[in-house]
Amino acid sequence: MTLLEHFHAQIRLAGREDEPRPGLVQDSDGPVRRTWSQDPTAFAMVECPAGLGEDPDHWISRQVDFFAERGQELEWKTYDYDEPADLLDRLRAHGFTLEDDEALVLGEVADLLHPVMAKGASLRLVEAGDDAAFAGIADLHEIVWGRRDGHTQQLRDELRRSPETLDVFVAEASEPMEAGGHRAEVGQVVCGAWVRYSPGTDFCSLWGGTTHPAARRRGIYRALVAERAQRASRRGFRLVRVDCSPDSLPILTRLGLERVATTVPATRAPAPAGPTPGQPAPTR
Repeated sequence: MTLLEHFHAQIRLAGREDEPRPGLVQDSDGPVRRTWSQDPTAFAMVECPAGLGEDPDHWISRQVDFFAERGQELEWKTYDYDEPADLLDRLRAHGFTLEDDEALVLGEVADLLHPVMAKGASLRLVEAGDDAAFAGIADLHEIVWGRRDGHTQQLRDELRRSPETLDVFVAEASEPMEAGGHRAEVGQVVCGAWVRYSPGTDFCSLWGGTTHPAARRRGIYRALVAERAQRASRRGFRLVRVDCSPDSLPILTRLGLERVATTVPATRAPAPAGPTPGQPAPTR
């Protein structure tokens, strides 16, 4: 069995794409797997690991209607081997916007264990009650992405309630850093990353890894990969999954991980209502 087949069977077909978390509902609507927050301002994601059958637009329309009624933004997580083959085109026709694609990378945790020195930064495991660490992650995301949302609060709630399925790490500057007009002060969070565990499977997954512009090319991201791998290995997980950006892909493939597919998130705001199949998608 290939790595992708292993992942597809243990994670996607088994409904483990998102582990159960506080406040999230996991259910199915025909061939569609759904994970959504009871808070309509928060997370909602669907996927179709076994394909959409003979009437794909029927199932797409049902999800659009369901989440539009809730007033909830929806992400449809797609993989390039999903059926139907024209799934992305169909999602566009239903008012979805395609976001940047990411590489699905799989491999052995053992390949990531070698420790790396993070130049000018110290790494530590974060506890759920560490307000400063989570505030630092939120500050970092605002610096890099220009937005400050509730994700870090959700992450902290998840860690508090389900510590067996999550570990969170931060890297903090141990010296002033400056590059490209950006500056990070001593003690500032310059990278935040976490690892989720899928109990009953061979897989853990690495998330986060956003790095402050002043702290790049110092081995910090790579060092946090090793820290998370060591933690996962101690917990007994032997395989790792990463949805990674073009920046992270060369690092992970050099370590021995393998790009096995491409994943593209398609997002849709709850209003206005999307066009019926066959009509052009609105421009946004």
